[in-house]
Amino acid sequence: MSPTVKYTLARLGLFVVVFAALLPVPMGLFLKLILALAFSAAVSWFFLRTWRDQMAQQLADSVDKRRADKAKLRSALAGDDDE
Repeated sequence: MSPTVKYTLARLGLFVVVFAALLPVPMGLFLKLILALAFSAAVSWFFLRTWRDQMAQQLADSVDKRRADKAKLRSALAGDDDE
């Protein structure tokens, strides 16, 4: 499974767990959603660091590959290709 999918599902799961824990608390639904979002973001900052770093590395690698492919294509179109 890709690091992006793992991290996204983990963030969503944390949000659901925190929201479920706030359901019995007597306050408005909108406030519960906002608190669940804030608490799940704080928890994920500490506990999901490894997956977040893996996701960032995967995205950086794909950007580097696209840049290399783009440079190769520009070189070929300009007639500077070594082939």
